[in-house]
Amino acid sequence: MIEPLSLFGIPVDFIMFALTLLGVALFHHHTLKVALAGLAAIVAYKLTFTGFKFGAGMTGLALHMQHEWVILANLFLLLMGFALLSRHFEKSRVPDAMPAYLPDDWKGSFVLLVLVFMLSAFLDNIAAALIGGTMARHVFRGKVHIGYLAAIVAASNAGGSGSVVGDTTTTMMWIDGISPLAVAEAYVAASIAVVIFGIPAALQQHRYSPIVKNAQRGLTVEWTRIAIVGAILVVAILANVIANLRFPELLDTLPVIGLAVWLVILVTALLRRPDWEVLPETFKGTIFLLSLVTSASLMPVEKLPLASWQTALGLGFVSAVFDNIPLTALALKQGGYDWGFLAYAVGFGGSMIWFGSSAGVALAGQYPEAKSVGLWLRHGWHVAVAYVIGFFIMLAVLGWHADTDHRKRAEAPSAPAVLNHKGES
Repeated sequence: MIEPLSLFGIPVDFIMFALTLLGVALFHHHTLKVALAGLAAIVAYKLTFTGFKFGAGMTGLALHMQHEWVILANLFLLLMGFALLSRHFEKSRVPDAMPAYLPDDWKGSFVLLVLVFMLSAFLDNIAAALIGGTMARHVFRGKVHIGYLAAIVAASNAGGSGSVVGDTTTTMMWIDGISPLAVAEAYVAASIAVVIFGIPAALQQHRYSPIVKNAQRGLTVEWTRIAIVGAILVVAILANVIANLRFPELLDTLPVIGLAVWLVILVTALLRRPDWEVLPETFKGTIFLLSLVTSASLMPVEKLPLASWQTALGLGFVSAVFDNIPLTALALKQGGYDWGFLAYAVGFGGSMIWFGSSAGVALAGQYPEAKSVGLWLRHGWHVAVAYVIGFFIMLAVLGWHADTDHRKRAEAPSAPAVLNHKGES
C-alpha cells in the first residue's frame, strides 16, 4: 500500500472518515445515506490514490473484503437476530411484570441499569442493551429519556468490559493469550462508572416519566418465549467459548456466533413465530453500522501512538467515533498495555456517542429519537464524566502495569491465533 496522502499532517483517509461522522452527527435523519456515501468516497479515494493494505485496485479491495467479511457477517447476523430476540422477550410479558419487582421512584430506574450491567457480563452487549431498552419501554410506558437511553448503552458496554465473554474486544485479548483476570480488572473502573452515570440518568428518567409502580393485573408470563430467549443466548455464549478454545481457526473463516444464533431462531420458530416484521427497519440500522465498520477497517490505524495510560485513556474517546475492533487489534499487535485499562477504555468509551458502539446503534433502532449526537451529548453528559472518573480511580487504586512480555507470549508457537470477528456498540 502506498503511504497515505496527508493534509496538514493528517492522512486524508482520516479526514474523509471524520467528515462522514460529522455528516452522521449533523444529518441524523439521513444517517444511512451519509454512511453509504462516505464509504463510497473512501473506497473511491483508495482505489484511485493509495490502494489497500493487501494491494492496489479492485484486487486489493477484494482481498481486504475477504479479510473483513467474517466480522461484517457476524455483525449482520447478530444485529438482525438480537432484534428478534428482543421481540421474543417483549412478547413474553416479562417487561410488563418488571414494575412489581423494581423499587419505586428513581431507585427502580437505577436498579434496571444495574441489571443491564450484570446481564452484559455474560451476554453480548447488544443483547443486553436491547433487553434493557425493551424493559424500559414497558416500565416507563414508552417515554424514555435520551439521557437514560445513553445510560442503558453505557451499562451494557461497562458490563462487558471486564468479561472475556461479554465483549468481542475482550475476547480478542483472551485469544491473544491475556489472562481473563487481567481483563477483569476493568470492573474496578466499570462498577464505579455505573454509579456515577446511573444515578443522574435515573433521576433524569424519574423527572421525565416515573416508573410504573404496579404490574398489569391478570398478567401471564409466556415462559416458552423466555425459554427461546435463554436458548439463543446460551447457544451464542457456548459457540463463542467453544470456538475460541477448541476451533479458533473457524473464527477466521465463518461467522460462528451469528450462525449459531440464527440456527436457534429458526429451530425455535416451530414453537413461537418470531416477529419477522421488525427486520426491514432493523436491516437499515444494520447496514448503517456495517458501512461505518467497513470505513473504519480501511483506515491506516497503524498511526496510533505507543502504549501508555494516556494513550489508553485517549483510545476510549477515539472509540466513541471509531470502530474498537481495529483499535484493539493494533493495541494487541503493539503490546505494552495494561489490559484491564484497555478493556475498560475501548469497551466503555464507545458509549459517549450513540453510534460509537453496536449496542448504541441497536438501541437507536428501537428508539429513533436517540439518533442525535447533540441530544446524546447534552443529556448523556454523565457517561463521559463517568468514563474519566472511573479511569482515574482505577489508575489510583491499581496503578498502570504494562504487560511488556505480551508480544513474546503471543508470538510463541503454542499461542492461539488472534480472534478476527466481531459480535457489539
